[in-house]
Amino acid sequence: MLSTRVAVTRRKSGKFPVTLARTQYHYVRRSSMTDTIPVTSPLLPPLEEFLPYLEEIWKSRFLTNGGNMHQALEQALCDYLGVQHISLFANGTLALLTALQALGVTGEVITTPYSFVATAHSLLWNGIKPVFVDIDPVTLNLDPANIEAAITPLTTAIMPVHCYGRPCDTTAIKTLADKHNLKVIYDAAHAFAVRDEGGSILRHGNLSALSFHATKVFNTFEGGAIVSPDAATKKHIDHLKNFGFQDETTVLMPGINGKMNEISAAFGLLQLKHIDQALEQRKAVDTRYRTLLAELPGIRCMEPNPAITSNHSYFPVMVESNFPLSRDELYHYLRQHGILVRRYFYPLISDFPMYAHLPSSAPTNLPVAQSIASKVLCLPIYPTLEYKDLAHIADLLFQAGKT
Repeated sequence: MLSTRVAVTRRKSGKFPVTLARTQYHYVRRSSMTDTIPVTSPLLPPLEEFLPYLEEIWKSRFLTNGGNMHQALEQALCDYLGVQHISLFANGTLALLTALQALGVTGEVITTPYSFVATAHSLLWNGIKPVFVDIDPVTLNLDPANIEAAITPLTTAIMPVHCYGRPCDTTAIKTLADKHNLKVIYDAAHAFAVRDEGGSILRHGNLSALSFHATKVFNTFEGGAIVSPDAATKKHIDHLKNFGFQDETTVLMPGINGKMNEISAAFGLLQLKHIDQALEQRKAVDTRYRTLLAELPGIRCMEPNPAITSNHSYFPVMVESNFPLSRDELYHYLRQHGILVRRYFYPLISDFPMYAHLPSSAPTNLPVAQSIASKVLCLPIYPTLEYKDLAHIADLLFQAGKT
């Protein structure tokens, strides 16, 4: 029988070989440069390695409700990420929804307009009013300098996002939250395995919510998690994600069905065996892009932070005004050549109909976010992206720069 106790080691910083060697991961070879290159591709270890996990699930006939795979993955993630308490969810949006419920957040929550819509949707679904404030032009995260002015008597929490896995100014946010007695819930959907000088960035705030969606650095097909500071909070969250049940006949609170199933948990256990190699390969892709694009005027890469151990979940570039094509023209040009770049994040959340009427959504309140959303383009990045494809993407960018 396969043991579900998987040994994983926390990744060390500063030891990424700059190589794009072929790996054991399965991927579809493109027959020519005219085929498409996606902006991301899920990490899929060899199928034969997954079959023993499935066989054990079939033998146990235990598919959900906190089975062996689920319990093993929670512990393995705690060990790998360097956190003490983690609760698994069926997806990252359910994790955000439950985090807000767990802390009893009501009224208004200050958040960023520069994110995926799930960040703000989790507030609306809880009957909470999002209040958008502008972002920092360097980190692209919620700018602490703008937070205090947005606080009202109805404000109960701050929900920052570690955008592209780049950490927020957690110290400044904590200072403001403590001063005004506010909760802090980090949307850490992009931040798997990211570390600052003190350890995992998931330790910050009252809670951190992760996504394990197929497009993320670490995936469980679909999935998510909440990192809690203590055992009592984790227990409360675990009740909430299972309809509020304490036992077979006792319901403590109105909960939700947010549980992760055994097959997703098993896939997560397998993923952990390969994640260090995948992170090294992402680092190599990031490094190669920076080398290839260094001499291209009008295309600006975001500066790396040497104090951070990054997961290289995205590779955003800014299309500046001195580039011959606008951002949207370059977007269409690359996609016509099979490079499926994305404009993450455009439009801003605050521009969508369910948010545009809010006073905080006025474009004049969000000049930095508006500017970044009009310039950003995320280039393909994933572990199996080959050097010839990177060179082809760079070639197309240089050709576009000569138009």
